[in-house]
Amino acid sequence: MIRVTRGLLVEYAVSIPPLVLSFEFNPETLSRTRTITVQRGDLPGNRGGYGFASPLETARAAQGVSMEPESFSIRILLDATDRMDEGDPIATMFGVQPEIDTLRSMVEPKVQGPAGVQMLASLGAVPERALFRREHPSVLLFVWGFYVLPVFLTSVTIDEKAHLPSLIPYRAEANLTMQVIESSNLFYDVEKVRQVLGAAIHLAGEVSGAIEGII
Repeated sequence: MIRVTRGLLVEYAVSIPPLVLSFEFNPETLSRTRTITVQRGDLPGNRGGYGFASPLETARAAQGVSMEPESFSIRILLDATDRMDEGDPIATMFGVQPEIDTLRSMVEPKVQGPAGVQMLASLGAVPERALFRREHPSVLLFVWGFYVLPVFLTSVTIDEKAHLPSLIPYRAEANLTMQVIESSNLFYDVEKVRQVLGAAIHLAGEVSGAIEGII
């Protein structure tokens, strides 16, 4: 059997109910995107950035350049077949509907506040006006291998592939798009350190290969 790595999406908040989604994730592709917008300078010769003459002046070339946070897209499979074969009562009755409901809850704005306020809000006991400015998208942690990235789930597309006689889905594919939260936070700070170390390891390999080539 192919060994797959389990991934997690965990809501980083005090929420009712707490949202956690575990899934098997062994992608053929994972699309990562970062875009940089370059504005032209005011002078006719400044096409694509400002002029510079040495490495000490390259920051000048980047005036007016804006950078968007990284985003990435993945596709995951939600499948209750094995659990149904093992006699799992929840899977037998509800298929993957609980997982789908969890994903839908992760992209819906909700009250971010003390547990008591959240409970009252879920019961409709707090006036809507009081909640208007307190409902926000959830911060999620995308956990896979050595990645622990803080993200916003910006898009969820669910394709139900197979259904029980009750029309409840027991197999579905979910396409998820996430935007990394690149503000000052512990999780992204660790990711930046990991990225720098990875680049340093690559440089060490390049230098070692060049030395061996010379010798």
